Amino acid sequence: MIEVRELRKRYGRVVAVDGLTFTVRPGQVTGFLGPNGAGKSTTMRMMLGLDHPSGGEVLIDGAPYRARSAPLRHVGALLDAGAAHPGRRAFHHLLWLARSNQIPRSRVREVLSVVGLADVARRRVGTFSLGMAQRLGVAAALLGDPPVLLFDEPVNGLDPAGVRWIRELMRGLAAEGRTVFVSSHLMSEMALTADHLVVIDRGRLLADTGTREFVAAHSGGYVRIRTPEPERLRDVLAGAGVEVRSASDGTLRAYGVEAARVGELVSAHRLTVHEIGNQPAALEEAFMRLVGQAAGQPGRGGQE
Repeated sequence: MIEVRELRKRYGRVVAVDGLTFTVRPGQVTGFLGPNGAGKSTTMRMMLGLDHPSGGEVLIDGAPYRARSAPLRHVGALLDAGAAHPGRRAFHHLLWLARSNQIPRSRVREVLSVVGLADVARRRVGTFSLGMAQRLGVAAALLGDPPVLLFDEPVNGLDPAGVRWIRELMRGLAAEGRTVFVSSHLMSEMALTADHLVVIDRGRLLADTGTREFVAAHSGGYVRIRTPEPERLRDVLAGAGVEVRSASDGTLRAYGVEAARVGELVSAHRLTVHEIGNQPAALEEAFMRLVGQAAGQPGRGGQE
């Protein structure tokens, strides 16, 4: 597992990470969320010893990453898809990493096949698309068959088929009992992929909980209503004590009420509606609400 203990990082007067403490456990995908500048990338770099903490520590299976003699056998990471030298061939890039960590040459071919790059193994990395570079980065993370994996924006540059592939890959790795820690902008993907969430803002921990529990605690579902009489319906619902908001698509959203109750009010007041349906709570809504509350405002956009 990954244990983050009172982790701090200061750059002059700027506090990037402020006393973070959480544990990333095996057997599940843990999503790492936060707005721009929250400190996610800095935290992940400190996990790998790329940045030195100003205080606190990160232990991976009980020891710092830097203490490992063959680190790729313990931790695989994708932080920057552009880290490979553009003039080096994909096969040789992985072979160099393998030899530096006492990993057999045969493993290079295995991971190239796993990520779908076997046919372009002899091409130079500089000719790769962003999606191909991402796949090469995933191959490097898998090279040592490690029990712990860190991914920073792994779906960046992937097409829809690639996004589904990386989602299934991460869930499969977790199902094998590995520790999978992933940062992503895409809330829809995190909702489908992550079993657990660690949410930070301004370097501080906001939430460390299961994904379902997080959504339930920080957002509520609503009833979506499409009607040619929005103003009349709004007045009726408001008169019944129902919170109503207008959506950008012209529909109304009623909160704290069931669709059946809305239907009863519509019938009683002889209103015309074209659609009434319960809409489940969404991870994005929960995230925006929590971050907005932490910032003292209704919502904040843009994740790091």
